Amino acid sequence: MSEEKSDMEADIDAPVDRGEMPTAMEPLLIRASSAHRSRLADLAVELVEKSTGLSRSLPPQMTRALAAMVRAMNCYYSNLIEGHDTHPVDIERALNEDYSRDPKKRDLQMEARAHIEVQQWIDEGGLPGPATSEAAILAMHRRFCERLPDELLWVENPDTGERIRVMPGCLRHRDVAVGQHIPVSPGALPRFMRRFEEGYARLGKVDTIIAAATAHHRLLWMHPFLDGNGRVARLMSYAILHEAMNTGGIWSVARGLARREQAYKAHLAACDEPRHGDYDGRGNLSESRLAEFAVFFLETCIDQIDFMESLIQPERLRHRILIWAEEEIRLGSLPPRADAVLDAVLYRGELPRADVLKVLGTGDRQARRITSALLDAGVLIATSTRAPLHLAFPARLAARWLPGLFPDQ
Repeated sequence: MSEEKSDMEADIDAPVDRGEMPTAMEPLLIRASSAHRSRLADLAVELVEKSTGLSRSLPPQMTRALAAMVRAMNCYYSNLIEGHDTHPVDIERALNEDYSRDPKKRDLQMEARAHIEVQQWIDEGGLPGPATSEAAILAMHRRFCERLPDELLWVENPDTGERIRVMPGCLRHRDVAVGQHIPVSPGALPRFMRRFEEGYARLGKVDTIIAAATAHHRLLWMHPFLDGNGRVARLMSYAILHEAMNTGGIWSVARGLARREQAYKAHLAACDEPRHGDYDGRGNLSESRLAEFAVFFLETCIDQIDFMESLIQPERLRHRILIWAEEEIRLGSLPPRADAVLDAVLYRGELPRADVLKVLGTGDRQARRITSALLDAGVLIATSTRAPLHLAFPARLAARWLPGLFPDQ
């Protein structure tokens, strides 16, 4: 291939750049002088206090078990916002490599598993930089899309019917329209992403928490990817709060956003509006609309912490679990005295294998039989055959143990 031909093809393939400047997405933050600032600061402080209180109320072993369940919850509701309804029981089956024979249902199961694996990677400190850095955003998109089945990596141009493949972790190379909003040209994205990263770097704690909302909209406004922007924006906001407050992963805003989806999307659309006169900040976009969305977002976070706290009050949770165990024993699904082992795990947080004998007052063979039954039922877990027993929260029992967490199947 000649050098001239190579240069021509490079020019043809170069993404269109209409010269937009990053000031077009300002403001990125809410000014200290904003009329909304005091309310936002109060909400940020309340959010930290409630999140910290919830985390401290639980033993570490239960926190880990709940975090696994909340990953499934976050995945379910985040995908539901995108119109993909995969019930948590089917998500749990996918995590156990049990996929539907229906190709469409199987694809959605794989999508859900991809989301959970990316969130677990975030929880374990896998991000290559702050959640709002370009490296972290590209990595979240890449890891999510690389795990998707091929059929979910294609988008269709509504005007031409052309099918276009989504490239994992790559900024889009063509123009798109999102409802009435026309995001920036693809060639402008690199400088907008740089400004985005700079604008949300080195913030104080209150500004960081507020940025979980403001950055959420601004990322969607840029629309850096052909597809997957909503999932990445919600994962980014989750990661911002996880980094800022060490949430433990035991609550998620996604459930609240999905339950108020119409208001959520209306707020996002309002944030696209230009500045409303001289009293609406100094940027190109409306600061007041961005602040209103931030209030909505933080109030939704607080509402979800309150919801989780109501579900996992120790005595109420213990009561629901033991009633379930008693019913299973009567039905013959669990051996007698299995509820005593569960009760001991709930009280202590974990139960060494040797202590099962003491709890039951039976022989070793009976203790092993009861332990195996609880492990097979998925209500207890252990990292090895000799490791202590911990509580698990299987999705199929969520309606009984954690009512309201998921919709009924």
